[in-house]
Amino acid sequence: MKKFVWFSGVSVFFVLAFASVVFAAEGAASPEAIQYFSWVAVATGIGMAIAAFGTGIGQGNGVRGACDGIARNPDASGKILTALILGLAMIESLAIYALVIELILLYANPFTKFMGLS
Repeated sequence: MKKFVWFSGVSVFFVLAFASVVFAAEGAASPEAIQYFSWVAVATGIGMAIAAFGTGIGQGNGVRGACDGIARNPDASGKILTALILGLAMIESLAIYALVIELILLYANPFTKFMGLS
């Protein structure tokens, strides 16, 4: 309980300390910037959908293969389970990489300086 109270207090402190930074007013965005970020949002949504589709297919095939292997040889279930979990982690990492790239495009704005939007 003491840890929870300490963590809650520190969390409240940081929220209050950085509230002024979060709510700082900015100037109005140009129409070009709004259009750029709208297209980035659409593209990242499509990219994440493709990544989720691909990883879902890959995970489904991996689980199917593991179930087939365990059904054929139940004694090898421990080794199959270990390989399955490692394989699923590697497959899921591809979706996480796609998510990281999309978050960079949305929040780090790497192309705005080339378009004159910064």
